Amino acid sequence: MTERIQRYGGYLAAMVLPNIGAILAWGLITAFVIPTGWTPNKQLEALVGPMINYMLPLLIGYTGGRLVYGHRGGVVGAIATFGVAVGAGIPMFLGAMVMGPVGGFLIKLFDDNFAERIRVGFEMLVNNFSAGILGAILAVLGVVYIGPWFAALSDVLGNFVSAIITAGLLPLADIPIEVGKVLFLNNAINHGVLAPLGIAAAAANPDHRAIHFLLETNPGPGLGLLLSFMFFGKGAARLSAPGAIIIHFFGGIHEIYFPYVLSHPVMIVAMWAGGIAADTVFVATNAGLVATPSPGSIFAYLAVTPAGQYVGVLGGVAVGAIASFLVGSVILKVYPVKETEEELALEAPSPMPAGLPA
Repeated sequence: MTERIQRYGGYLAAMVLPNIGAILAWGLITAFVIPTGWTPNKQLEALVGPMINYMLPLLIGYTGGRLVYGHRGGVVGAIATFGVAVGAGIPMFLGAMVMGPVGGFLIKLFDDNFAERIRVGFEMLVNNFSAGILGAILAVLGVVYIGPWFAALSDVLGNFVSAIITAGLLPLADIPIEVGKVLFLNNAINHGVLAPLGIAAAAANPDHRAIHFLLETNPGPGLGLLLSFMFFGKGAARLSAPGAIIIHFFGGIHEIYFPYVLSHPVMIVAMWAGGIAADTVFVATNAGLVATPSPGSIFAYLAVTPAGQYVGVLGGVAVGAIASFLVGSVILKVYPVKETEEELALEAPSPMPAGLPA
């Protein structure tokens, strides 16, 4: 069982971690230029949406296809991913991690069955048209069927969150919230479900605050997760974690930690631990914010925390960070991240040039 989990996590890591640099670039741009960022810039803000909706999924889809069948598999995987991204209309990292390898596998299957039947001189023609036709079919299926199916997942998770809160089991709402977040459905859950519930609750509260604004936006669990990778992770995840912490906790761009969970799915348990612990503190102290912090940085939290609520709010953030760090550290010790071949090659000592003393 342990070996299977490590193999599965290693394959996901091989799709996500090589693209961490691109994800960090998007996070930095977003943290600075969005209207609530450090240096808002309307012209540069035009980069934010296309990068997360198309560029990043395409990179992951290409990487997934390349792992299955080299550059040819990567090209078909990227085409298939683009169809899903257009069909869903929301960031499609999960779709990329599915359609990338599927595209690579299908073109490999075609080549395995027809390569020896191609007449001499027609190899390039057949190779180009087979990749183009298969990619086109997968892209159309992505737009018409697969993308909308992934988008419907957002509505299902949102309704689930609302039902749990209505049932009075608020801390347990973190389970579907964190699942939705790492699938990049965070904005749909927050602004589509939690913000309307929070606005209604705040209007009925004499203090004009609501706990709903704290549930998805809490930067504590993500901070703890990234700290566990920084101290106990390996390869690109460990090296990039310090920069991700700055973008996440101070910049409020939570999306920066989602790929770390996707690359090692068992880490969702650490996020659940941090979120449930934090929400329990919020409930126990009757904490609440007066509005949704945007972006979800510690500075935005302080800006919308009403007087007398700092102990409960900051206590929940701290407890969430500690809980996710402790659980995440244990998980990384028991189920360590499997490094990719590229990472192992970079960490290997360089050979000594001939003729030089050892």
